[in-house]
Amino acid sequence: MGLRAKFNLSILVAFLIGFGIAAAVLHSVFIDSARDQVLQNARIMMTAANAIRKYTADDLGPLLPMEHNGKFVAETVPAFAAQTNFKDVAAAFPGYTYYEPALDPTNPADRAQDWEADIIHGFINNPKLTEVVTQRNTPLGETLNLARPVTITDPACLACHTTASAAPAVLIQTYGSANGFGWRLNQTIGAQVVSVPMAVPLAVASRAYITFLITLVIIFAIIFVILNLLLHYLVIAPVRHVTAMADAVSMGDEGVEPYVKPGKDEISSLSVSFNRMRESLKHAMTMLTNKR
Repeated sequence: MGLRAKFNLSILVAFLIGFGIAAAVLHSVFIDSARDQVLQNARIMMTAANAIRKYTADDLGPLLPMEHNGKFVAETVPAFAAQTNFKDVAAAFPGYTYYEPALDPTNPADRAQDWEADIIHGFINNPKLTEVVTQRNTPLGETLNLARPVTITDPACLACHTTASAAPAVLIQTYGSANGFGWRLNQTIGAQVVSVPMAVPLAVASRAYITFLITLVIIFAIIFVILNLLLHYLVIAPVRHVTAMADAVSMGDEGVEPYVKPGKDEISSLSVSFNRMRESLKHAMTMLTNKR
């Protein structure tokens, strides 16, 4: 195997090892970056939902009647206001949802699904837990879910949820007396859940990842060509020249033109040394001839 082949093989092996390591590490980096972006979007949605809840509780609730045409005015409930507003968001951006599921909700439509109930039980079992991030597969693809506990901290909330007999009559007429009662202060009864699809960010991250790998291969190819050109003109060509001289001298050719590679590198020193040896050998042969 020639010097060029050994050099190229060594460079290729080094590149493949480095490329494999870079591909594995960067894949994780790009995926984590996409996930962080989705999580940031989820937290923005959660902040917006809390702003709607606060506005409803502080400003709208005191102004709205609890009853209208014999029905309970759900718009006075902060959770209902936040979820209703985000239905428009979900209509414009499929998969972007906000829910407040509960284990025993007043409105049966708010009852937690199994995976949501698991999150709520996690908050109940660990009161210090303030946020949970999960991922699950949906018809829209991989979805990131950000959940925070809903805990009764305002005694005013218990006016409708201690017992059915103490609750407003219009509430019982609208939702019945079977659910949403027996709540206690500082009890975790549900969760705020924001769901954000990951398909688009993951697709963007995948394209960026592939583009980066292709760019890396192109850069390697350019460097590979440059190194081969340098190897040819700085090493292989001079060595071949010196080798040809050595072959000619070894065959007794005394008319070989001297060759000294310009520069001060090792091959230049080799060419100088060889020419010195060639001259010494020529003088020695001349002396032997004269003695005869």
